[in-house]
Parts: sequence; C-alpha cells; structure tokens
Amino acid sequence: MKPVVKLHETYQSFVIEQLQQHYAGGLLVLVNKDWPLITKLWITNLAGITTLLRDLYCARGPAPRDPASMLRSFLLFLLTKPEIGITAWVDELYRVPLYAILSGFEPGDVPGVGTFYDFFARLWAASKNNIKPCKNKRKRKPKKGKKGEKAPTTTPGRIMRLANWMMRHMDSKKDLPMDRLFHFFQSQFLAVSARLGLLGEIGALNIAGDGTPVVTAAYPRSKPTCNCHAQGLAKCNHPRIYSQPDCNSGWDSARERYFNGYHLYTLTAANSPYDLPLYPRLHPASRHDAVSFIVSSVEFSQRFTLGIVDKILLDAAHDAGPIYDLLIHQNIEPFIDLNVRGKKNLETNCDIQISPEGIPICPAGKKMKHYGFDHSQKRHKWRCPMMKKRTTNTCKKPCSTAKFGRTFHTCSIDNPRLFPKTPRDSEKWKLIYKRRTTAERTNKREKIDYKLESGRHRSTKMWYIRIYGIMMCQHMDAWYTHQQEDLKNLKQLISPKAA
Repeated sequence: MKPVVKLHETYQSFVIEQLQQHYAGGLLVLVNKDWPLITKLWITNLAGITTLLRDLYCARGPAPRDPASMLRSFLLFLLTKPEIGITAWVDELYRVPLYAILSGFEPGDVPGVGTFYDFFARLWAASKNNIKPCKNKRKRKPKKGKKGEKAPTTTPGRIMRLANWMMRHMDSKKDLPMDRLFHFFQSQFLAVSARLGLLGEIGALNIAGDGTPVVTAAYPRSKPTCNCHAQGLAKCNHPRIYSQPDCNSGWDSARERYFNGYHLYTLTAANSPYDLPLYPRLHPASRHDAVSFIVSSVEFSQRFTLGIVDKILLDAAHDAGPIYDLLIHQNIEPFIDLNVRGKKNLETNCDIQISPEGIPICPAGKKMKHYGFDHSQKRHKWRCPMMKKRTTNTCKKPCSTAKFGRTFHTCSIDNPRLFPKTPRDSEKWKLIYKRRTTAERTNKREKIDYKLESGRHRSTKMWYIRIYGIMMCQHMDAWYTHQQEDLKNLKQLISPKAA
C-alpha cells in the first residue's frame, strides 16, 4: 500500500499522548537535556517526505512505515548517537521508549534494520548505490603537496577547460541520484531557514565554499579482473573491481598524509549567524579544491530556486583566472584571496608597474593609493601616493605635472583576478571576506560534532544520506536556538505532568 500523508499536528498529538501514557506515572522520567531534543523534533515538519516518496511505494501489499517517522528516527539517531550504526540504533529504539515516541513509533513497535535500508533506497534516485561503475582502471596516488597547500592538479590546464565547458553547457542540467535529497532539503529546510532570516539576504545571497577530506577506509579495496598475479606479475594495468568506485586516494595537506575516501565540498550561507550549509558534493579524494568548486557551484546554481547568489567567498586555493571568468559569467562577484605566485611586478605599456597583489607601482617604487571606482567606466582610479591635501606633491621627482598628481586606471574586465570590482585592500573587501571562515566552521560541525566519518558505509548513496541528514540537523539546531524565547513555554504544554 501507499503511505498516508499525515499532518505534523497529528505527530504532535501522538507525542503528547505517548508521553502522558509512559512518563506520567513516575516509572520513566524526563531530564532537562531531553527537552531540547523534544523541542527540535516538535518544530520540524517532515510530512513533505511522505508526499515526495509516495509514488515510489506499491499500491498493493501491507501498509508501510510512515516515511516521515522513518526520517525523523534517522535524524534523532544523528542528534543523539551518530557514532553507532543503524543496527545498534534499532536496539536503542527498543531500549529507550523516548526515542521511539519522538520518532513517531509506539514503544516496542519499531521498524527493523531492513526497513530502514528500504527507506534509504527510496531517497536515492538511481538503481545503483554508486555513481561510477565498479569496474575501473587501477587507481594511483596523487603527488604530495606542500605543508598547508593542496596537492596540485594532475593535468595542466584542467581548470580552464572545465570552466569553459561549464560556461558552454550552463543551461543543460544533468540529473543526479542525490537530486531527490536536495529537493526535499531545499523545500523543507532551506526554505524554512530563509523565512526565519537565517541564511542572510536571500535576494542577494553570499556564499562561502571549502573542501574537507572524508576518510572512508584505511585502504582502497578492489578485486582483479585478470589472472596476472597467478602468472607472477605483481602489477598490471588491467581494470579492477572496486567496492567504492567513487573514492580514491588523496593527499591531506593539513595532516600531511594520504587518505582514502572522498573530498567533500560544501557551499555555506556566508552571512548566516549559524553557519548553515546549502549544498554538499562528494568528489574523489584526489580532486583539487578549484575543480571541486567549479562542479559544485554550477550544480548548485542549476538547482537553487530560493534566491539569487550575489557574492562567493573562496580561499587562495581557488585563485585561478577561469574561476573568475565563470563567476562573472554567472553575474556573481568573486571574493577570492590572492595566491601570490611570484614576487616580480608586471609590466604595462607605460612606466607604471603592477604588483603581484594587483596594486599599481609608481616610477618611484611606491604603491599608489586607491581613489574609488568609476561606475560609468567600470574601472578603478589610483592616485600618486605622495600627494597630501589633494594638491601638495611631496615627491622629490614628480612623474607628472598635473595639479592633483599622477593618476592611473585599472579595469576589472582586463584582469578580474588582479583588479576585482572591490579592491582587496579596501575595508569593504575585508569586511565581506572575513565571513569566508563560515565554510570551515560548517565542515567542523559535520565532521566533529556530528561525527561524519563514524559512518561505516560502503556506498556513495549512504554517505550522501548521512551528509544530508547531518545538514538537516544543523538547520534544526539553528531553528531551536533562534526561537528559544518563543519556545520556552513549550515544556509546560508537552510535559506529561500536565495531564
């Protein structure tokens, strides 16, 4: 049978009834730390998941478990015991009646492990559990990077070719297996956070992006497709069958070691006071941040329908000309820290040079002063650094006889990397860019607070379900904190003592 869509008010009535039945007699008690958990699930409406998945159930057969209750139980698992597995979580549902009640199940009547995985399969819009086929070429380790730096891309010019390809195919959206997860996350979580004002100005959204390694196994597991080893050949170039084809080996520059798994790239609302995530994307571990960003940002722009992205904040690993071109093509202003590749000044067609930071250098060797942006000509104006009170030139050998001193103009369209629309040395740029670290705090919450890497999953499907579940919990935490004053009387309403 197809599941029946139940209103969220029905779940709230069920919780009150069950708490009064099992916790009002004094045999079971609720402690103070239980109430934040109860409140978070009380205010989270998950009825939309039943509507989304209803057509994926058969019209005949026994009545299925309520998809909203299944998802609620999974989120409760991540909120309480993310370090254990689903099998151990089912035992917790039997052992702790509160967990079953908050999930939407009667104590003692909870779903089994197989029921959970049947539900997970319906969240994944593909018949296979991984994106790539299991049969692949033998995977090699990438080159080591320097301390604090990403490992270099293996193919020269890859970022330029990828960015150009994306600009040509911006309008051709490719369906992905995790689109069903993002559709529900956007409609039921991002939309709520936007209404509460937790994502910043939704009409001109600022986004920060950053990648982080996700370790899934100690080493890549694979089986040969040939008998070369039996013939005495230790290594061959024949394809192998990998249990995790979407993973490979990558270089963790922060810890200076190799790891096997994914490269998780997350886009975060930069102006969110709670560092709320917007879009996750799992890439192979060996992929560079710049490549991951190009793929993730284009996919996000094709799917995000709640607002318009105005600015994107990125670290120096993304400082590549094609990324600037891609963002400007999307009418997005890039705020990217400059990766100084050399110490030589760039020559121009006059006696003015350009520093590696994009600041004009006068013939006397001094950095010129920024004097505003000309919106009509779309260019920056720079003045002589030796001018005082606008008309007094203190330079011993002035290079211009102009009353207001030497001036020089730089156009963003000529080199958006060196001459961004908002100069890097301006207070406005510093004020906006300091919010870039919100992406790092988001990654920290997912990996440390919610123990992302504790999942012992062998498929990309389950890793995406775990990541989206954690992101939902992050938004639920923000809702609870933001509305804490309005919810302070909720305890008296739900408390079993009130019966």
